[in-house]
Amino acid sequence: MITTKGMQRGRFLNPLSQLVTGFSSSAAAIPTCSSSAAMDTTNQMQSLHSRKSTKATEHTSAFKKFSITALSRSHNWPLRFIHNSHAANYLPNRYFTSDCTNKFPSKNEKSIVPTDVKVEFIKLLVSSGLSVVEATSFVSPKWVPQLADAKDVLSAIQDVEGVSFPVLTPNLKGLELAVAAGAKEVAVFPAASESFSKANLNSGIEDNLARCRDIASASRSHSIPVRGYMSCVVGCPFEGYVAPAKVAYVAKALYEMGCSEISLGDTIGVGTPGTVVPMLEAVLDVVPVDKLAVHFHDTYGQALSNTLISLQMGISVVDSSVSGIGGCPYAKGATGNLATEDVVYMLDGLGVKTNVDLGKLMQAGDFICKHLGRPSNSRAATALSKVKAHASKL
Repeated sequence: MITTKGMQRGRFLNPLSQLVTGFSSSAAAIPTCSSSAAMDTTNQMQSLHSRKSTKATEHTSAFKKFSITALSRSHNWPLRFIHNSHAANYLPNRYFTSDCTNKFPSKNEKSIVPTDVKVEFIKLLVSSGLSVVEATSFVSPKWVPQLADAKDVLSAIQDVEGVSFPVLTPNLKGLELAVAAGAKEVAVFPAASESFSKANLNSGIEDNLARCRDIASASRSHSIPVRGYMSCVVGCPFEGYVAPAKVAYVAKALYEMGCSEISLGDTIGVGTPGTVVPMLEAVLDVVPVDKLAVHFHDTYGQALSNTLISLQMGISVVDSSVSGIGGCPYAKGATGNLATEDVVYMLDGLGVKTNVDLGKLMQAGDFICKHLGRPSNSRAATALSKVKAHASKL
């Protein structure tokens, strides 16, 4: 990521940009399901887009405040990437149906990614120049068996220096296990949508924020910083459009409980600059810009443009995922996170120094994609690979 915060964080040498990439579907992807999960997502998204169109005038006006030239003047602006290296464990291979009650959705991966492969992947990401890599998540192995090796993964990278390895902790039990395993940074993950919060964490917004406060308080006693990931900041698969005021409310709560950084996630990838700008403006009224990060999914191909407008508004940390892996189990057709390779390519084109080696980043992407048995979702990596293959034949 670019001096933007997110799934994987990497640090750049300019006053510098830092980069992070990751591979979880949305930092809060620990899905459970209730009967409401069977709602027709297609109709909901149509409703969402309809509501957004009614706000076109105000959104267009807000968007015009931020010009492309503003970013071009900030080449030395530090950017940071955050990579979520456990995203591969959150890829759904089906969607909720009426018979799904209190169950996690099955995953795309038919077999669990071996611990040694996860560790090698993380080390490849680090070697590319990333300075923050979200390594794993301390959730119940009963519900997410792909992450049952969290302790082993974290133990295997304890000797890697100069890099932060935050981990997700959904509750105090998860925090206890993370601390025992040597975690130096943890993350909590509320949502700006009541329905999504209940489906994803079996509790409403207020109850989940109370849980986050308990984790934040306990973390302070261990001198461990806490990051806050917020889901559904512009749209929800159940409720449709999410008002900026609701996002600001949850963001302010996370800030007041002491979160060192708050990542704003478009979990289902429906946002556009027109909806992202007013959301960010609302949050910026209650949270300092240096405490914010953005996390966009690329379902509608808007993640890169949403990232650019966020950077123009002063945010310098971006959550992203090598090869664009990840997804959301609640939205039909929802794809993965913004590909880290694509962000780095864009920043290179803007003259922003990221301290991330794009070639090595692509090698990390190739490595994990081969183990997952799927092609890269990064357009930049795919195009550059074709150019390289063609050149080798000349």
